[in-house]
Amino acid sequence: MGSESESAQSSARLRIMELANMISVPMSLCAVIRLNVADAIWQGGSNAPLSATEILSTVLPSGGGDALNLQRILRMLTSYGVFHEHINADASERRYSLGEVGKTLVTDKDGLSYGAYVLQHHQDALMKAWPLVHEAVVDSSSEPFVKVHGEEPYNYYGKRPEMVSLMQKAMSGVSVPFMKAFLDGYHGFQGVTRLVDVGGSTGDCLRMILEKHPSITQGINFDLPEVVQNAPNIPGITHVGGDMFKSIPNGDAIFMKWTLTAWSDEEVKAVMNSCYGALPKGGKLIVSEPVLPIETDDSQRTRLLLGSDIYIMTMYRAKRKHWTEEEYRQLGLSVGFRSCRAFYIDFFFAVLEFLK
Repeated sequence: MGSESESAQSSARLRIMELANMISVPMSLCAVIRLNVADAIWQGGSNAPLSATEILSTVLPSGGGDALNLQRILRMLTSYGVFHEHINADASERRYSLGEVGKTLVTDKDGLSYGAYVLQHHQDALMKAWPLVHEAVVDSSSEPFVKVHGEEPYNYYGKRPEMVSLMQKAMSGVSVPFMKAFLDGYHGFQGVTRLVDVGGSTGDCLRMILEKHPSITQGINFDLPEVVQNAPNIPGITHVGGDMFKSIPNGDAIFMKWTLTAWSDEEVKAVMNSCYGALPKGGKLIVSEPVLPIETDDSQRTRLLLGSDIYIMTMYRAKRKHWTEEEYRQLGLSVGFRSCRAFYIDFFFAVLEFLK
């Protein structure tokens, strides 16, 4: 028993030290993203193992750089599946190819990857809020981000076009893989001819829906005026600027993806009320959001959802959280929707269908 107890204690001490050093992981990810390491290794699909020196010659063609320090970063990220390590017989050289995680950082033909999502979460302005997470417990009347910067994130972003641009690129990089899974797994657009995407940014998601469902002849991309003014012309889609808390354009169905998460409970209810008023009897609201499980476990999905929940608490709303399926159902019923069905299609997002 003594040896088992000592082993458990040693394991616990090792674990807490690992947790204390976890910041090395996202910061190292940011480093390899800024250096374009994934694209340098991928090279159109070859994914041939390269040494740190060979990678540097591609990402820093003018020369320079510290290959040993890059190797240290690559080796650490290898332990998380970002890279695969290839060591020669006498262990004198280490070479690296992309693991499955690393492949998510490769830039696709549209210039997108999950890299922007990583960088978005670790901008200087956001990083300054993290040391005050405990303040969300001590005083939840405002968020750690607000305590640091004196204003809410969206106001702060609005004054900094580079932050808005990165956020839009991050959302696009995450949205495309989800939308492919969503369009393959969700079949609720039958009979819809006019679809409104609330918080649709530049219209990418709505475009994909219309391409999959040509029976939808009118697409309304609804977002803030300063967002839609830069949206590209897309056949079949009209860009409309406005305030979702006040009113939403009418449609047979309304689609929202990752729009409700960052608002207070009262604000979410106001948006749901706007949606209810914009739909005809029998119309539907299709919401895609992270949905928390009832029980807490150590699965990768649960950890991701709960970690994202703390991000929301720190940056956007100290009192807002990811909700469970039942909490969303009760919210829908409270504003007048008569039913709610959930579809678990994606590894992160759930799809909730509210029927008027």
